[in-house]
Amino acid sequence: MRALVWTILAIATICTTTQARAQFYGPYYPVCLKVYVPGNYMDCSFTSMAQCNAAASGRAAQCYVNPYFPPHFAPRGWPRPR
Repeated sequence: MRALVWTILAIATICTTTQARAQFYGPYYPVCLKVYVPGNYMDCSFTSMAQCNAAASGRAAQCYVNPYFPPHFAPRGWPRPR
């Protein structure tokens, strides 16, 4: 009887666990929009905070600075424009 209970508990535990989803931040744009309703998703396709705020207006959303946006610096040794 105990083996049956433990077997059912183990099967229920395995069936109810899901994989964790990674957070998405697109590295190509400096500003991201986090939309809460509907769907709870990230949209990293904005070039400025003002553009993102205009898209978030009237929605359950919030704008963030993209933490994975790389700064654009020219490597050393490149010629500078005159």
